[in-house]
Amino acid sequence: MLLCPVRDCHLPLEREARHLFCPRGHSFDVARSGYINLLQPQDRRSKQPGDTAAAIAGRRRLHDCGVTGPLLHAVAELTAASPDDVVLDAGCGEGFYLGTLARETGCDAHGVDISIPAVDAAARRYPACEWIVANADRFLPYADRSFSLVLSITARMNADEFRRVLREDGRLVVALPAPEDLVELRGAGRDRAARTVETFAGRFTLTDRRSVTTAADLDAAAVQDVLHSIYRPMRSQPAEPMRVTFSLDLLLFRKLAGANDRRLRGNASDPERPNPVASEGRCRWTMPVHSYPLRHRSVNLDEHQRRGH
Repeated sequence: MLLCPVRDCHLPLEREARHLFCPRGHSFDVARSGYINLLQPQDRRSKQPGDTAAAIAGRRRLHDCGVTGPLLHAVAELTAASPDDVVLDAGCGEGFYLGTLARETGCDAHGVDISIPAVDAAARRYPACEWIVANADRFLPYADRSFSLVLSITARMNADEFRRVLREDGRLVVALPAPEDLVELRGAGRDRAARTVETFAGRFTLTDRRSVTTAADLDAAAVQDVLHSIYRPMRSQPAEPMRVTFSLDLLLFRKLAGANDRRLRGNASDPERPNPVASEGRCRWTMPVHSYPLRHRSVNLDEHQRRGH
């Protein structure tokens, strides 16, 4: 399933113990924590691309205290993953969504991200999944039609590569920050959904659209974790306790049968550009407000479901 990432190669990789190699002799080692680094020098713009260690640690603390549990539940319900699914999370970060879905459903899970600290954290917590360091904006190092389900959760998107690696009956789930997501910390955002739907048109057909919103009362340390994990915070003053909104627009696409695989003009890397597109019917879920004075309280997904999240 894995392909050699070297430019103009892209031949299948074979594995022997903790090494991978292609027929042309390009080889890659498995890291001590279990991930595989396939990132090529020309595919990164800095020495340490992607999320920083501080952002990853802050985001994981938020996940661990249960703040994002309602978002996870909504994503899981829309994906409807099963043990028969082979799932790719493109832009997986530290693995929370994919790793939890794999534990809950038994799917065959594969995650890719450009950040070495993020993928290392994912590999250490979710060793049953396969984790790859690569630039999904350029090339997904997997064979054609490898996956039945592709996830893109608040990550950059590559419509051409998503279509290539999806099976003919495959489905694509895209989660976008909704306009009210983190509104208290960075102001009102744009509606990214319409632009994303238009960008994927011609390759995919939209079959479902939903929204999920929740809120949490966070202490100052948890608010600081959120600030570490976002790119353009509105607030510059020190963090203080506050209620914070978390909101996602969820889009479910199916691979469009008979579509020509010519490359789309542009790609979905920038879904923020405004473009008037007719809105699909949408189901909005509003979750109750939660208080999380402790930052390290672990919450099980099944517990959230029993509480009605």
